[in-house]
Amino acid sequence: MKVNAMKKAFYLLFALAVSSASAQQHATAQPAKYQPIVNFTAEQDHQHMMKQLGIKALRPGPSGDESAPNHANYDEALANPYPNLPELLTLKNGKKVTTPAMWWNQRRPEIVEEFEREIYGRVPKNVPKVTWKTLISEREYVGWIPVNAKKMVGQVDNSSYPLLDVNIAMTVVTPANAKGPVPLLMMFGRSELPAPAQPPKESLEKINAALKELLIQNDPSLKAVFEKYPAYNPITAATPNFGPPPAGDPPTTHQLLAAGWGYALIEPGSIQADNGAGLTKGIIGLVNKGQPRKPDDWGALRAWAWGASRGLDYLETAPAVDAKRVGIEGVSRYGKAALVAMAFDQRFAMGLIGSSGEGGVKPHRRNFGEAVESLTSSGEYHWMAGNFLKYGASEATFGSKTPDDIPVDSHQLIALCAPRLTFISYGIPEQGDAKWLDQQGSYMATVAAGPVFKLLGAKELGVGNDYKTAKMPGLNVGLLDGELAWRQHDGGHTDAPNFKYFIPWAEKFFKK
Repeated sequence: MKVNAMKKAFYLLFALAVSSASAQQHATAQPAKYQPIVNFTAEQDHQHMMKQLGIKALRPGPSGDESAPNHANYDEALANPYPNLPELLTLKNGKKVTTPAMWWNQRRPEIVEEFEREIYGRVPKNVPKVTWKTLISEREYVGWIPVNAKKMVGQVDNSSYPLLDVNIAMTVVTPANAKGPVPLLMMFGRSELPAPAQPPKESLEKINAALKELLIQNDPSLKAVFEKYPAYNPITAATPNFGPPPAGDPPTTHQLLAAGWGYALIEPGSIQADNGAGLTKGIIGLVNKGQPRKPDDWGALRAWAWGASRGLDYLETAPAVDAKRVGIEGVSRYGKAALVAMAFDQRFAMGLIGSSGEGGVKPHRRNFGEAVESLTSSGEYHWMAGNFLKYGASEATFGSKTPDDIPVDSHQLIALCAPRLTFISYGIPEQGDAKWLDQQGSYMATVAAGPVFKLLGAKELGVGNDYKTAKMPGLNVGLLDGELAWRQHDGGHTDAPNFKYFIPWAEKFFKK
């Protein structure tokens, strides 16, 4: 019996030892199953891409400081060293595009391919699925307007590379008293509820009593303070503001709700970081399993646009939203992203593109303010595909390239939005919408995009197609008669002053 007992004990110990060893081996082997994340600095990542492309030197970008030796050009006489934009309605084989079918089936795919390969990068075919979940759903008030507000998270499937998590943050707000599905504008920005519901008075009193007790435990001297001021509470109830509105235009979200629209706020940083060091993380890093990009991989602008499209996937399932009337909006770098989203995803019915500059509406070939080299040689290269760096190269295995070598330009990006509602917005330098953005060049590109809108049965700006001689209309003069629209307001680096024009402009076309 003793021998049997000893044998049993031995086998038990042996089994435990093997199990423990196996667990340890599994624990050490598990991380090795996945390549570790490459943690480059932005400078290291930039150098890594230059090496892949065979670039030895890049031309420096112009300085925004007008007193600097390499200051940006603001002389209109020197602004067009490459005056001819790439052909819009001519196939690569030289044949003219004369019908909508030729545009959709032949010319448009040619332009899309060149933008993907050379400018913004390709969205990989194996991008994981996004599952949307509602974190908070509640009734709120925005001013006097009752709304249904939802705080959402889009969880990206990371089962192929669990070392990275991507959770897209989005808030969706719709009027509570709407009689049916409403138009909605998705805006790049911080995802937050407009007026989170507050606990009732009784619950708030309990919270304050518990909080005071904890504070006294942490610092007994606070007991005397609370006794001296017995009516004081650390947390006070938020008081809704139902008073008269402040002077000037209401906030953009209030304008949308007052017009019977909804809005969504989607947070770009939850999709992809706005820096080069983040390119091995976020959605780009997740798909690349923590490794650096290849030259035609997508940059941050395309990633943000992809995230907006995933938000639209959710909105198409939301009963409160008219999915056929969802738009996209952004300002500055997010204006670029909004234009990219509109161009590549034809489900977006409208776009409000604010002060987007280089990489957005501004032509690459213009030498005015921000330049191609501003992106290729700076901390903003991560917005673009790696291949874009070639066009700022002064010394490389392929020689050198200039902006005139770029096969496409911004007028073609705008044209990819046709015939949908596309509103180009800028402010003025005197109020902070810097000359750097090249408002005049952006107007020229908008004019140059017009022939595609016209070909597809939509109305363009109505000023002709000669972009080389096109001059901006006067300040606060809107060209709003067509599906392609332009307006330069008298504010700064924002599109807020144009919302009161954008909403009725869009609704005019909804009625069609």
